[in-house]
Amino acid sequence: MNRLAGETSPYLRQHADNPVDWHPWGEEAFARARAEDKPILLSVGYSACHWCHVMAHESFEDETVAAAMNRDFVNVKVDREERPDVDRIYQTAHALMSRRGGGWPLTVFLTPSGDPFFAGTYFPKEGRYGLPGFLDLLPRVAQAWREKRDAIAVQGDELRRALASLEPSRDEGANLPRDAAARLLEDLEATFDAEHGGFGGAPKFPHVPDLAFALAAGVGRGSRRAMTIAAHTARRMAEGGIHDQLGGGFCRYSVDGQWQVPHFEKMLYDNAALLGLYADLARADGHGESVLFADAAEGIVLWLEREMRADDGGIFSSLDADSEGEEGAFYVWQAGEVRDLLDEEEYAVAARHYGLDRAPNFEGRAWNLAIARPLDDVAARLGIDAGDAERLVGSARAKLFAARSRRVRPGLDDKVLTSWNALAIAALARASRRLAWPDCADLAFAALDALRRHAWRDGRLLATRKGERAHLNAYLDDYAFTLVALDEALRTRFRLEDYAFAREIADALLARFEDADDGGFWFTSHDHEALIHRAKPGHDDATPSGNGMAALGLIALGHLAGEPRYLAAAERALRLFGPRIAQSPRGYATLVTALQALERPPAVVLLAGEPHATAAWHAALEQEIRPGVHAYDVGGIDLPDELRRGPAAGEGAVAWVCEATACLPPVGSLPDLRAILDARRS
Repeated sequence: MNRLAGETSPYLRQHADNPVDWHPWGEEAFARARAEDKPILLSVGYSACHWCHVMAHESFEDETVAAAMNRDFVNVKVDREERPDVDRIYQTAHALMSRRGGGWPLTVFLTPSGDPFFAGTYFPKEGRYGLPGFLDLLPRVAQAWREKRDAIAVQGDELRRALASLEPSRDEGANLPRDAAARLLEDLEATFDAEHGGFGGAPKFPHVPDLAFALAAGVGRGSRRAMTIAAHTARRMAEGGIHDQLGGGFCRYSVDGQWQVPHFEKMLYDNAALLGLYADLARADGHGESVLFADAAEGIVLWLEREMRADDGGIFSSLDADSEGEEGAFYVWQAGEVRDLLDEEEYAVAARHYGLDRAPNFEGRAWNLAIARPLDDVAARLGIDAGDAERLVGSARAKLFAARSRRVRPGLDDKVLTSWNALAIAALARASRRLAWPDCADLAFAALDALRRHAWRDGRLLATRKGERAHLNAYLDDYAFTLVALDEALRTRFRLEDYAFAREIADALLARFEDADDGGFWFTSHDHEALIHRAKPGHDDATPSGNGMAALGLIALGHLAGEPRYLAAAERALRLFGPRIAQSPRGYATLVTALQALERPPAVVLLAGEPHATAAWHAALEQEIRPGVHAYDVGGIDLPDELRRGPAAGEGAVAWVCEATACLPPVGSLPDLRAILDARRS
């Protein structure tokens, strides 16, 4: 066993018995590289990554390749989910050096000071696919290190300057881009795939921050086009093969442009984002797909509870794309296999509904289930009642799911990441309000309590844990996502301990991450390990922008608590990114959403009085999406001074509605409250 055996990352432990002399990222590896004057071979991946497994089997488990690696390099293995700071830097460096996109596995050769001088992604052991063989590449890189040291040093200096140039710089007097929301919507409309949904072609990713922005524009502005972007994309994804039609939940992306065949890994962060989107869409008007969207949301929740939940309430990270060494083997079917499992009536409906009567859609040899025909059309073609068709497809799904459950399961990455758990907590809390699912709220609060219990130590967050062992200095995303999760929790079930925790998280965010001079938030804290670059991320990636989420969380808490420090920090961040948003708003949906909240503060509604009465008002308000309205059911809680708006109701409920620094007189009836909020929206 090499040095990875004691790590918390399942991905690193997968490589613990490789013949490669792996080190985890850390000073020990760099000290050895300096002492032996060797370059570092950095390999970055994650446990659910198919091509990471392929490269591991071909090269890292091969004695000949391992010998070449051990002879000429100090080898470092990184889980990109535990060390997003390292991954972010070297993915960007790869893009600058190669002028093409990166991905995983990421393979980078570094100097002992951490400067990259050659980078790629997957390399086969022997040359193919137009790629050089890894076994041929290793001695060439080692020779370059021995013979071209001066050129490598010059390139390293240039690369550090190039990385620094990518960060936003303060533009004194820069105006906030007031038209950013309208321009972003125009950009989304220009790239929207009106037939299949989503944006652009294959491979196709959900881009949930963009869809959530479009949904908010559809509801808040009454934009039919924006609603179509969100609802049509969500419908096509829910009907597609990216959606697990039997077990619920969504895969990371579709390899085609029609959402039919996914890359089969299932990530917590994707499903958290999609849960919030589908719950909102199920409550929104104007698209006629509420049942489909509610079912998709419910499927995500059931999958999380069934397969991804730790005993202590935390939520695991991902499921592998592979099982039995093959991508998708757990999920795909042979038509004959399905026919043998179902009776004649079930098969007649299921085959037409899921496209088993068409050509195979997975590698020309198997079927990945996707909705090929609406069930009503199938019923009409077979001459049966629609209710009978629904019953038959339901029994078929149950039989297929039971049979699939007996297969060899994909690997589970059972580490608990703070940032991804925060995204899931926020989504579960939101879904519980939107769809009146109290059990969903129970899951959210169990995960929140586990996060506070394990990841919050001595006034700081830790990034990851395995079982009881939590470690690694947390990143901006951990703090920002947790702050937003706490606001969603407070808007679901108001607990004073969550409010106090939100204040602690916000204060730590400002103290540990804010650039007090130029504005915005660094991805790593002020006391973090020194790396070759320190980033201030504003662009949405697979997860929403840390700076955007920080601004959203600070704006929400700032108006709830009446704390100007939080609002000022959010505004400084938005002003820092303002010129970039103004230049091109695409990719900045989270920051643009925060900009809208800054320009028009949310209406904070405190519902006080008898708990049964305030709960009824709260449930009634949640029956409709009201962008920019933050309702908190505080019932009869004895609030701290900064939250008190006035005397509690003698009987029943009372609502205090405040916007910015102005509060309306207490509202004593639910119809009056609705009228006030409707007038605000119009």
